Amino acid sequence: MGSRLAEQFSQIDKLRFELLHNAEIMTDSRRDEEETSQEILNRIENVILGITTSLSKDEAPVLALPNRSSWANVSFDSAVGLQMSSGSSVTSVRSDCPSSATKFAQILKILSVIYRLVQSDSYATKRDIYYNNTQLFGSQKTVDSIVDDISCMLKIPRRSLHVLATSKGLISGDLCYLEEDGTRIDCRSCSAAVAVSSNIGGIRNIVSSAKFVMIVEKDATFQRLLDDDFCTKLSPCIIITGKGVPDVNSRLMVRKLWDTLHIPIFALVDADPHGIEIMCIYKYGSVAMSFEARSLTVPSVMWLGLLPSDLQRLRVPDDALIPLNKTDESKLSSLLKRPYLTSQPDWQKEMELMQQSKVKAEIQSLAAIAPDFLTNIYLPNKLRYGGWV
Repeated sequence: MGSRLAEQFSQIDKLRFELLHNAEIMTDSRRDEEETSQEILNRIENVILGITTSLSKDEAPVLALPNRSSWANVSFDSAVGLQMSSGSSVTSVRSDCPSSATKFAQILKILSVIYRLVQSDSYATKRDIYYNNTQLFGSQKTVDSIVDDISCMLKIPRRSLHVLATSKGLISGDLCYLEEDGTRIDCRSCSAAVAVSSNIGGIRNIVSSAKFVMIVEKDATFQRLLDDDFCTKLSPCIIITGKGVPDVNSRLMVRKLWDTLHIPIFALVDADPHGIEIMCIYKYGSVAMSFEARSLTVPSVMWLGLLPSDLQRLRVPDDALIPLNKTDESKLSSLLKRPYLTSQPDWQKEMELMQQSKVKAEIQSLAAIAPDFLTNIYLPNKLRYGGWV
């Protein structure tokens, strides 16, 4: 049994050695400096001081928010991913302009809530903040965006602002840890997954003998792996899903596992432009959250599947393939122009193959070969023989 296990994970162990040898595990330079509560309060007070100073001069107060939607504000660093440039452009939120006066009021309201939370060392969810004044905010999405704007403006990670978000991700496998309140979480149940914590920063005492972590793009695939007892068959391992485009907590959790365990992290996504983009978010980050890149990205993520080359190699039936539409083609062209693709020639080849073949496929397409092909043949062989890029 021991020799069979060693053989099964030999390629993964080899990859782990390479990652630890090649990747600069820059725990000092990549770690966010945790600001003290007083520093956070000081930064909020400085914003308010700027507003009162403007008012004392009979000037309309203006808030400057870094632009979180422009590629021009982002630079690429292979060790960090997409990060916001120091001289990024800003958007002015004026208090005397009808189009931005409401947003100005919303920012001040949330700043006051954050100030009280930090001062009292208590926490609130973004949902709590929204329901505190639904009339002012209008929608949950507004609160979500402004909390990120404030985090970026103050240069303080959201979790340090004492604002939490309800997680949508799920995790399962060889993993136990303690939540900040002392609750012990055990992810080893075969049949059910555990919701990703809403306070990743508070997790401690992580215990795991997992050989790898596998990010699963979609919840349906994740549930199929649970039903097929994947974590037991390829034990010890950890699987996690952000249920599509990942929320910040799912990304923080993947990063936490890499920082703590230093084991290979694989991505299992659909062989389509949307799946590839989701994988890139885990690996390199996103423009909108580039100001928090150092705590969110995991540049060591490897693409396990579904690869466009797999579709040809495995002779996936034509009726299981889907033609690329105009949106897909546009997204694929956009992805190929991303700054990080130049450092990933193997990924480039796979994407160019998709471009040439003009077809995409969901992970479920493997069921056209055999119902249990994904869990019993495809994934075990990929992991055993190093079939990742």
